[in-house]
Amino acid sequence: MRLALALSWFALLRLVDASYHLTREYSGQSFFSGWNFIADWDRLTHGDVNYLGQQDASSQHLAFVSDINTAIMKVDNSSNVPYNNKRSSVRIESTDFYGVGSLFIIDALHMPFGCSVWPAIWTKGAKWPDDGEVDIMEGVNLMTSNQMALHTTPGCLHETPGDQEGTSGFKDCSKGSGCTVLEKKSNSYGAGFADAHGGVFAAQFDVSGLYIWFWSRPDIPDSIKQANSTSSIDTSSWGTPSASYPTTSSCGITNFFGPQQLVIDITLCGDWAGVQGIYQSTCHTTPTGNCTADNVFGPGSPRYDDAYFEIQYIRAYSASNSTSGSSTTGDPSSAAGAPATTTSSAAAGLQWMMASNELLMGLLSVATAGSLGLFLF
Repeated sequence: MRLALALSWFALLRLVDASYHLTREYSGQSFFSGWNFIADWDRLTHGDVNYLGQQDASSQHLAFVSDINTAIMKVDNSSNVPYNNKRSSVRIESTDFYGVGSLFIIDALHMPFGCSVWPAIWTKGAKWPDDGEVDIMEGVNLMTSNQMALHTTPGCLHETPGDQEGTSGFKDCSKGSGCTVLEKKSNSYGAGFADAHGGVFAAQFDVSGLYIWFWSRPDIPDSIKQANSTSSIDTSSWGTPSASYPTTSSCGITNFFGPQQLVIDITLCGDWAGVQGIYQSTCHTTPTGNCTADNVFGPGSPRYDDAYFEIQYIRAYSASNSTSGSSTTGDPSSAAGAPATTTSSAAAGLQWMMASNELLMGLLSVATAGSLGLFLF
């Protein structure tokens, strides 16, 4: 019990400085400013798509701002794709990198779904995968729940903490799917998400840990609904995260994660959605049992009519007092994007305590064998 309370004390440190200051907003007519369009085939997950550059994506109406100022990114649903060809899609990466002490809020009305469809909103370090990856929103085919995950180099393990609502899956963050957490709340993915008019995801990137929340449209906290493009935001009323990855002796956040770049993409089939057992179990109809043959080839509609993002905004915040401290354009190793300049006062205290694994283990030993009062001194 004392050990659990000691670990909870570490988790509480992320609430000491809960105020975040807006550093960048992606929204409206300028949503696509500050992103690079990746023009290539899907080399990362081997999906059956060709990602288009910005000019082609715009001219083919796969990336645009709608009449109501929402950002649309979609899979081509109008072309008849010949056998053994790939379908057009979109992948964008932010030009800014965000260091420790950052917070992301994503308000979306619609996320892509459907057989063969594999969308994600995630972050990655400059030297992927060595600098870590955070999957904020991800799913495949006709799944009904969002799956969150961390991907790291070997050594980072996820022990399910007490302050987590989601269901933990794989423990080792360096293998396969990473250390996954499945959302328990309703309408976090697929048709349910769309029918509820979407919702909000938030991801906190702090030296004390990585934390991800989700709220369906009716449940969005007032602090988010009332925030605007110039205000700061307070996380203290958000409650228990869906996924909680606190810094521990087996996974120090600053040891496994560098400044992170936002990524949004939609691929088809590939190394997750297209794996035969997964494809067949997460799609209602599988005529041939082959993801590509069943979906990618031939007409795009109605197969891909729901394979699109519709995003109201993405906001990036910093816990530092300076609004220039959480992001950097181009070189993520520059001073503006380095973790040391973006850490809140609470996080800085934890970073000092976590500087030595021996110190951490010594504190936990005291908490286990001695009194809690002594430990809290």
